[in-house]
Amino acid sequence: MPGIEVPKEKWSGKVREVTLGATAAEGGTRSRTVTVGGETTLPFLKFEGEIPHPPAIAIEVRDQPPSDWPALLLQAWDGAIQDVAEWAKAAETAGADLVALRFNASDQLSAPYARQVLRRVLSATGLPLIVFGPGQADLDNEVLVAVAEEGKGERLVLGVCEEKNYRTIVAAALAHGHLVDARAPMDVNLSKQLIILIHDMGLPVERIIMDPTTGALGYGIEYGYSVMERLRIAALQGDSMTQLPMLVTPGEEAWRTKEARAAEGVPAAWGDYVTRAINWEVLTASTLIQSGADIVVLRHPESLRRVRAMISALMG
Repeated sequence: MPGIEVPKEKWSGKVREVTLGATAAEGGTRSRTVTVGGETTLPFLKFEGEIPHPPAIAIEVRDQPPSDWPALLLQAWDGAIQDVAEWAKAAETAGADLVALRFNASDQLSAPYARQVLRRVLSATGLPLIVFGPGQADLDNEVLVAVAEEGKGERLVLGVCEEKNYRTIVAAALAHGHLVDARAPMDVNLSKQLIILIHDMGLPVERIIMDPTTGALGYGIEYGYSVMERLRIAALQGDSMTQLPMLVTPGEEAWRTKEARAAEGVPAAWGDYVTRAINWEVLTASTLIQSGADIVVLRHPESLRRVRAMISALMG
């Protein structure tokens, strides 16, 4: 019998490659850089095109121990969460590609404090950094401008840039050689519009990461998946303002669901709490990687191990 020919899509577009971090030879202090993007096909369909770089995994660390994380998640880091530098070091030891430093809104959060925290994290780990503000526009601007100045040359990713506050953060990235995380609320057109606004300020598209946001498993992931898939298909069809690597935060989304937080008072059919909670993060992350995520930000070290195994198997 003659062989069966597998039908193949032919795409005209390509996702841009974006490099995070800078080594000493490049003006920074990172032990290595991480490049994402470059795909000419949909996730893991290597028979149709090129996938030069596997999806990267970041671990989220906080400048202070988080008060809103479940005990299971806090215990997973075995005390390292008490010190941001130790936590960053533990994330690297666990096998993360990137460290995602997030600042909490607190009385001590200020520009000098942010500079000090950044210096400690840069000294503790050689991984490239993503730095997120606390999510309040005024504080984000103050903190991220200071971080951009203190981390000059490191090719940090500064976030999040949203329509209401992108100008100050993009200006800081332009002045000090950083990248930005452009976040829009689960909408193809809004994602494109924000990329255009940022690019119009003069930031090269090779220094922009697209953050389309998403929900967790069981909490809107279907819609987020659809938006990401449409963005990636548009990129492969040649739409230049969607040809950017995508970052999403499945750790944040999964660990605020009831399924990942409730150990008691739930139906017996939900099963063992520890298994269920970790599965919620792993399944959220792996689903979003299948929809085109190039960077996922996780929280639990076991989730990191499992998602890494999935990526390695699918990259083959």
